[in-house]
Amino acid sequence: MADETPLSIAHPEIPAVGGIVVLQEAFGVTEHIEDVCQRLADAGWLAVAPHIFHRTGDPILPYDDFSQVVPHAGALTPEGILADVDAALGFIEGAGFPADTAGVVGFCMGGTLALATAVERQVGAAVTYYGSGILKGRFGFPPLVELAPLLRAPWLGLFGDEDAGIPVTQVEQLAEAASGAEVRTEVRRYAGAGHGFNRDGSDSYVAEAAGDAWMRTLDWFADNLTTGATESI
Repeated sequence: MADETPLSIAHPEIPAVGGIVVLQEAFGVTEHIEDVCQRLADAGWLAVAPHIFHRTGDPILPYDDFSQVVPHAGALTPEGILADVDAALGFIEGAGFPADTAGVVGFCMGGTLALATAVERQVGAAVTYYGSGILKGRFGFPPLVELAPLLRAPWLGLFGDEDAGIPVTQVEQLAEAASGAEVRTEVRRYAGAGHGFNRDGSDSYVAEAAGDAWMRTLDWFADNLTTGATESI
């Protein structure tokens, strides 16, 4: 199919304990996103990253020229994004882990989409790294403060206090909105960290924040996901 979603997949060396959808940065399925998938696999999870820009060429874009992101991000629709998420969830389900037992984690643009996914789909748990669109909707979705009370899965938000595009006041508004959901929610802020603090190898990387956030991510999935029977894949 011309519109079939490409997937980057990382398999654990031992039988998987569950499945995680990894949602890309605004710069594509970058080396960092591929590395996140591998790190999840190393921790025992089947990790699947859908290529959300595949309808506009599936590019990997430079971090220092956001103008190149605009046409690709601007072409996204909620319907297309959710179809891509469904493709990843479908692969995970084929491995023996139904969608409602799978997790989703997203970074930057993907962080926004991870929260939206946990509203629009019945997944087992979600984690957002520095997702924007808190007060003004992005990618065709409503603002995150409107979505957060509707969360259907436990959600963890991870944000840097020095993020120029996501003010602390907005993060606190999001935390308050999420507290009204019927599921467990938590927001963790990191002093001295800005946008992209988890992206090792870049100027934005903050080791202490990234290390703590990753530990919390793994703990969140371990605490909240129900694992199914693994099949050979």
